[in-house]
Amino acid sequence: MNAVHRSAEVAEALTQRLPVVALESTILAHGMPYPRNLETARAVEADVRAAGAVPATIAVLDGTIHVGLTPAELERVARDGAMLKLSRADLAYAVGTKRSGATTVAATMFCAHHAGIAVFATGGIGGVHRGAHESMDISADLTELSRTPVVVVCAGAKAILDIAKTLEVLETLGVPAIVYRSDEFPAFWSRRSGLPAPLRLDDARSIAAAYRSARALGLEGGLLVANPIPAQSEIPYEVMNAVIETAIAQARSENIGGKRLTPWLLDRIYALTQGRSLDANVALIRNNATLAAQIAKELV
Repeated sequence: MNAVHRSAEVAEALTQRLPVVALESTILAHGMPYPRNLETARAVEADVRAAGAVPATIAVLDGTIHVGLTPAELERVARDGAMLKLSRADLAYAVGTKRSGATTVAATMFCAHHAGIAVFATGGIGGVHRGAHESMDISADLTELSRTPVVVVCAGAKAILDIAKTLEVLETLGVPAIVYRSDEFPAFWSRRSGLPAPLRLDDARSIAAAYRSARALGLEGGLLVANPIPAQSEIPYEVMNAVIETAIAQARSENIGGKRLTPWLLDRIYALTQGRSLDANVALIRNNATLAAQIAKELV
């Protein structure tokens, strides 16, 4: 794609066939307050480097898709409150109108694949929202996983979602949902959701082998790797679910929906947990970045 700019570091790493890990920017622009968002972005990139890979944070700046951000560009995304939230459906609009925006899981997967990057670390994927039988609110992340061959390392689906229905849709779409070193699917801020792991693998080499096998078989789509939050950082599911239900009820009473819903809920949950949810979010994304780098190293 002509609208894609690879940073010098990322371009060199790809040329030299070094391990590269894509990172999304929505968590930076819309998921955390400043300056915590910038501090976290810098820490996540440092974690990828410490694990032996090159970080490639992705965002759209003035109509150009940037794969790998300079320190100044990273700070711009963190500070600019006017950044659009870009899913796959919004990329052409942002590029065509020379707008700037942060990429969601779906958009980051698309851009990473076209840049030649096979591994992507995020916090949690989107999925089927609670009450989707009425709202039809289902994230584009799920369809992107079914058609774009990227390994997505996350802490499960965001716990504000209907995780059971999200797993059902992933199965229907043919997306392997692999849980790392656990027999239970994680629930973002919590290590457990009460739902069994569809598949389990216990090391980065096995995950890389599964990805290679999918490519050799001609299977479309990516690989979802659910990496439970570190035990010392989790908030128990029972505690978080009560908080989430309160926040969702408040969102409904205020008619919050669409792209506003997820960031609104995250802000409300932050307030209701007195900041514990943000601390857990930081811990899980850093944990995911390290595992993603280990997988990327096995794929080069």
